[in-house]
Amino acid sequence: MTIRLVADDRQALDAYSRVIVSASERLLPSVAHLRSDRGSGSGVVISPDGFLLTSAHVVEGSRRVRASFVDGSECDAVVVGSDPFSDLAVLRASAGSLVAAELGDARDLRVGQLVVAVGNPRGFEASVSAGVVSALGRSLPTRAGRVVDNVIQTDAALNPGSSGGALADGHAHVIGVNTAVAGFGLGLAVPIDDTTRTIVGALMSEGRFRRAYLGIGGGSRPLPPRLARKRGQASGVEVVDVAPGSPAAAAGLRPEDLIVAVDGRAVTDVGALQRLMVGDRIGATVALDVIRGGRPVALRLVPAELAL
Repeated sequence: MTIRLVADDRQALDAYSRVIVSASERLLPSVAHLRSDRGSGSGVVISPDGFLLTSAHVVEGSRRVRASFVDGSECDAVVVGSDPFSDLAVLRASAGSLVAAELGDARDLRVGQLVVAVGNPRGFEASVSAGVVSALGRSLPTRAGRVVDNVIQTDAALNPGSSGGALADGHAHVIGVNTAVAGFGLGLAVPIDDTTRTIVGALMSEGRFRRAYLGIGGGSRPLPPRLARKRGQASGVEVVDVAPGSPAAAAGLRPEDLIVAVDGRAVTDVGALQRLMVGDRIGATVALDVIRGGRPVALRLVPAELAL
C-alpha cells in the first residue's frame, strides 16, 4: 500500500512537471529581456511582426529599448504606446518573424489553478517559476494614481527583472502580465481580459488609450438594505471630494453623494466606475443616478479627457 502511494505521488509530480516544462518551452522564445538607460524588465511578443506587451513602469521615460531573447538574438524596439493607468505598454521590435505567445482569457481562471510565470531578467537566462492562483479580483494602485482592478494574485515567485513578463496557464496561454511583488512570496499580474485587449489594441493603433475624467475622489459604500433590495445592487460609489472646475463640479455633484449608476448601468465600486469612463464618453452627456440624503437625484455630466 505504501509503495502504491509513492508511485501515485511520483506520477502526479511527473504530470505536474510535464505541464510546467511544456508551457515553459512554448513561452521562452516569446519572452524578451528589455533594457533601457533607465532600467530593465521583461516583455512578451504578441504578434509575429514585432509587437511586444510589457508593464508601463518597465519602459517609463524611455522611447527606445534593446530587446534580447533566449536564443541570443537582439534587436531595437520602440515604445509605441504606454498607459500608466493600467500599467501596460506596447513596443514594436525592429526584427520580424518573432515567435508570438498566444493570449488567453483571465476570466476563465479559478483560485487554486496552476500558473507559470516566465520572465527574462538578464537577456539570455530566462526565469521560470510555477505556483497557483492565490486570489482573484485584487486591486493594484498604479504610479499614475489609478487603480487596476481584477488583478491576479499568485504564489509563483517573481524574480527581479520579471516585471512585464508572462503569467500563463498550463496550456501556455498568457493570461496576465506580471507587474509587482506584493510581499510574502505573492506576486500580482494585470489580467488579459476584454478591457486589457481594448487597451492594447488602442496602444497599437493610436499610441494611447483615451479615458474620460469626472473630477471626483471616492470609494465604495454599502447601500441601505431597503435601497439595495430595490435597486438589486449592494453598493455604490460615495463621492468624498470634488475637484474645483471639474465636470463633476459643473454637474453639481457634492461630497457624500452616492453614485449608483451611469447611463443606466449599475456602479458598485470605483473599478466599475473607471471601466465606464472610456473614450466614447469624452464630451458626451452622461446620465448619473445619485442618492443624496437618502433620495434619488438625476444629474447630467459631460466628462472631459483625462490628461496623462
